[in-house]
Amino acid sequence: MEIGIAADHGGFELKQFLKAYLTENGHHITDFGAYTLDNQDDYPDFVIPLAQAVAGKELDRGIAVCGSGVGASVAANKVTGVRAALINDHFSAHQGVEDDDINLLCLGGRVTGNMAAKELVDAFLQAKFTEAERHMRRLGKVKALEK
Repeated sequence: MEIGIAADHGGFELKQFLKAYLTENGHHITDFGAYTLDNQDDYPDFVIPLAQAVAGKELDRGIAVCGSGVGASVAANKVTGVRAALINDHFSAHQGVEDDDINLLCLGGRVTGNMAAKELVDAFLQAKFTEAERHMRRLGKVKALEK
């Protein structure tokens, strides 16, 4: 799977951990930064290019990490074609893809431990959109807002 990953200083350590984990599991990773730990960097500088690549279908899925995951989610959802969600539980990690076709997972580097992050990422990546009529109808209403 082609996966993009991005983080600011608040998510830098978790991003590095997830990047190694995903590579070990056979995924191709595109790293959108940060490439070094800099407490003065800003999440939009990394998350927006990631979101644009997801929206442009250059990637299968994206993962964005900031301190809480909130800022990354807000920024990513400003890009047309991105459906990003801050995820903190296993059910939402797969249900968000299955029902809502999320394509960008947001995590909080300061609130999500490595083992929990692995579980959430695995659930997110293994899930498939069901394309059930009710979900397509609901997504159509959301997509209409992007026009």
